Amino acid sequence: MIRRYLGLCAVAAASLLATGCATAPGYDYSAYRADPPRSILVLPPINNSVDVNAPYVYLSTVTRPLAEAGYYVYPVAVVDAFMKENGLSEPAEMQSVPLNKIDEIIGPDAVLYATIEDWGQKYHVLSSDTTVDVSARLIDADTGTLLWDGSARAIEGSNSNQGGLLAAVIVAVVEQIVDTSADRTREVSRMANFNMVGDRTDGLPLGPYNPEHVTDPRRQ
Repeated sequence: MIRRYLGLCAVAAASLLATGCATAPGYDYSAYRADPPRSILVLPPINNSVDVNAPYVYLSTVTRPLAEAGYYVYPVAVVDAFMKENGLSEPAEMQSVPLNKIDEIIGPDAVLYATIEDWGQKYHVLSSDTTVDVSARLIDADTGTLLWDGSARAIEGSNSNQGGLLAAVIVAVVEQIVDTSADRTREVSRMANFNMVGDRTDGLPLGPYNPEHVTDPRRQ
């Protein structure tokens, strides 16, 4: 009886261990593999933060990680100017343009739709941090199929907790003055984009202009 009880306990423990050690399913790249893009058009992001400058600071940091991943990226400033010349002044309006129109007029393989969830510098008593939280969807311009989506949150913080309370307060005040004149969101946005695109687990697969794309298992 005792032996049977111990045996059941061992089976239960093994079952729990197997469940706990099971590998979580990876990102499903089947839609991407069916029609991998070569070129990407990036639309100005929808801004859910309170910083009115966020969309265009973000836009200035998104081209490089996509290009280094191996894609041709349409010049973001040219795309933005073209949209505005055609009466679309806000990112939400630009993102509402039908895909068939974008495909017909510009002709990218895919369109990247980004959304800024959180953005900016936040000050605390003895520290400050700069946060960028973004998400993005890559849509096939011809079929409207979701090829890939991702998100990233990057935070850069400063902590003034050495040298006593008075020294920490003085340093914190100086940092806030400096941070106000030297906005760090651009660097943090660049970090978030590289993290989102370049993650080898669920990031964007390498494109055809990156020589390593032939060995990228996410494309296989």
